Amino acid sequence: MAGCASPGNIQSTAQKIEPARVGLATEVATPEVQPQWWQAFGDATLNGLVDKALADSPSLQVAAARVARAGAAIENARAAERPNATLSADATRQRYTENGLIPPPLAGTVRTNATLQAGVSWELDFFGRNRAALEAALGGERAAMADADAARLMLATNVVRSYVGLARAFALRDVAERALSQRDETLKLVRQRVDAGLDTNVELRQGEGALPEARVQIAQLDEQIALARNQLAALTAQPSQALASLKPALQPVQLPAMPAQLGADLLGRRPDIAAARWRVEAATQDVAVARTEFYPNVNLTAFAGFSALGLGNLIEAGSRQYGAGPAIRLPIFDAGRLRANLRGRSADLDAAVQSYNGAVVDAVREVADQLASLQAIERQQQEQVAAQAAAESAYDLALQRYRAGLGTFLVVLNAESNVLAQRRTAAELKARALDTQALLMRSLGGGWRDTAATATASAATAPTSTLAAAR
Repeated sequence: MAGCASPGNIQSTAQKIEPARVGLATEVATPEVQPQWWQAFGDATLNGLVDKALADSPSLQVAAARVARAGAAIENARAAERPNATLSADATRQRYTENGLIPPPLAGTVRTNATLQAGVSWELDFFGRNRAALEAALGGERAAMADADAARLMLATNVVRSYVGLARAFALRDVAERALSQRDETLKLVRQRVDAGLDTNVELRQGEGALPEARVQIAQLDEQIALARNQLAALTAQPSQALASLKPALQPVQLPAMPAQLGADLLGRRPDIAAARWRVEAATQDVAVARTEFYPNVNLTAFAGFSALGLGNLIEAGSRQYGAGPAIRLPIFDAGRLRANLRGRSADLDAAVQSYNGAVVDAVREVADQLASLQAIERQQQEQVAAQAAAESAYDLALQRYRAGLGTFLVVLNAESNVLAQRRTAAELKARALDTQALLMRSLGGGWRDTAATATASAATAPTSTLAAAR
């Protein structure tokens, strides 16, 4: 009879990606990252902002609520493994028809039909449906907890990056203010030369036009500073006025030495990968639950109580009733409902596996991207130092020649433009280095460790073996 409702050959086809396929080596260890990695920037104000964000952010409160909801699902799954007891009481005032099956003297009378009864039921989990449901709920809770940790890591990274962006805006503003002061001094020199008849009004107008341009740049940077402060205030859940006096200036961070090849243990250090891994575990158990729907459902039931016509007779000895027995239910024909449910759960498992694979590929790419960017930035900074030194020297020489009447003002303006461009490039490269360092710390997991998983690559790719630790 069970052949009418059979799971057939419905199963998941997706396979978890092997670490070696994405260039992760099992014999290489990924460098450790400190849990409070942002403290390496050496800025007490930044540390306080990150701590405040982690304590007060609404987004983290949402993640905590999801963890609590997953915990409630576990309690619900555990309840299905235990006996269920009920107590019922009802009383119905009823007139019995004179033309029905009820004989006299009840026919045509109005009586009270009352019942007081206690019942117990217990589902015998012969085929593991309740156990699989519990394990699926445990996997869901672990995924929610990893998601919450991933949200914390992302929030800390966003605070650091916004802080770096604010420091970058201030560094560029310092360059613009220095340029304004420099151009003001140059304009004084031009006026002296015009008064002496050595220059014309053309050079004077050129010198005067350079000042408003510098002021426009300062106004633009003031806008960027205001927006960056507002973003930091939003991330730390406080009014923007609280950061009105914030003016950061960060120093480069000493990064851990990176091996030529990343280790497979990277998969156990990123909460987003752990969350995807636990979703695979939960989906696997959901498939197991769907399969057990094809098997018999066995329940033991028992009841005892009183039933009588009339409240006065309810608790008399003759009104007693009781009973006990098993109840077995087996699906025979359900128009394909169970097969459709199993097919859907298998598709969910395939999607969870592919999401895990995507998370692994993205993780390796992110780390490789940040390392490549840091190496490129370091080379650019070395070349930029030499370029700025040459531009500064050229500007000084052009200004000296102009004072001595040996050069034109156009040469001074060109040399000044090169100096300002190099100063801005220096500030931009420093900010990019700091921002990329923050992204690398996040890509390496930000000091997070999955306490329920082992440190081996097999544990990182086979979450079923670690379920017992979560229980």
